[in-house]
Amino acid sequence: MVCSEVRKDKDDQNIFDVIIIGGGPAGCSAALYTARFKLKTIVIDKNPNAGALGLTSRIENYPGVPGPISGLELLNIMREQAQGFGAKFVHEQVMGVDFSKDIKEVYTPDNTYSGKTVIIATGSMGRKASLKGEESLIGKGISYCATCDAFFYKEKDVAMVGNLKEILEELDVVTRFARKVYLVTSAKSLTPEEEKIIKEHPNVELSLDSRMIEALGDFTMEGIKIVNSAGEKRDLNVSGAFMFLHGNQPIVDFLYEAVEISDNGCIKVNRDDMSTSVKGVYAIGDVNCRLFRQVVLATGEGCRAALSIDRFINERKQARFQWSK
Repeated sequence: MVCSEVRKDKDDQNIFDVIIIGGGPAGCSAALYTARFKLKTIVIDKNPNAGALGLTSRIENYPGVPGPISGLELLNIMREQAQGFGAKFVHEQVMGVDFSKDIKEVYTPDNTYSGKTVIIATGSMGRKASLKGEESLIGKGISYCATCDAFFYKEKDVAMVGNLKEILEELDVVTRFARKVYLVTSAKSLTPEEEKIIKEHPNVELSLDSRMIEALGDFTMEGIKIVNSAGEKRDLNVSGAFMFLHGNQPIVDFLYEAVEISDNGCIKVNRDDMSTSVKGVYAIGDVNCRLFRQVVLATGEGCRAALSIDRFINERKQARFQWSK
């Protein structure tokens, strides 16, 4: 692919210059720069509250932002700044990609987005199967995508396990199909807003201060075992369990090896310009498994990728500076 081929479609209203997958600090930083470059930019973000920064309660060392401030507050500032330059944000989960052509495609349950370039900024909040019985039941009851798989549990009992904020984001789609939903979370209490959301779904049974410890069944799921902080165990007879558990593995499952991945599951990049093994595709932030995981480093990579994309799309040999108008 040559840059002139990319530029031919510049006036096509259905094609973005830049598609950014992930709305954390790296993705927001990249969006700020690409939008300011007047590049048509869209950020596809599964859940603004669910990333590592969104879950951080206190930050005091981000340059130029007097602390203490919550990670979510800092993230909102970044997002609003990018939107101020024209970046578009949508709240959807990416299910797959096609990087085989000049114009890349990114798929969500409801839409297909086409772009000249793509930035992967999904972070490393994923996890390997670690609970007893979990790995053997992946696809046979264990699911990591409620939006994708809720339909398969029509009129069945299911569980939603893990981070409460993420669960509530997906609760509507699961309760639409399932007969009964067991909500299992380590949260010890509910905010008034969270309580209101749950009360709107009469088929939900809530287990606070609890966690899942085992998936039950040999060939298909027969249930899950949970335990509360008092050590009391309980079996739930469910046909499926939607997992919202965090870890530190790069989130790359939606790529299906569309770019080169290292043995430890990280996206391989050229650190000079953040490019991947596919021309026009870049990866930034914790999805690259940097040695140090700091917000300021993630935003720096976002800037670097944006400068590289501007040079790529506009056929410049050198990146332009952007510290003045």
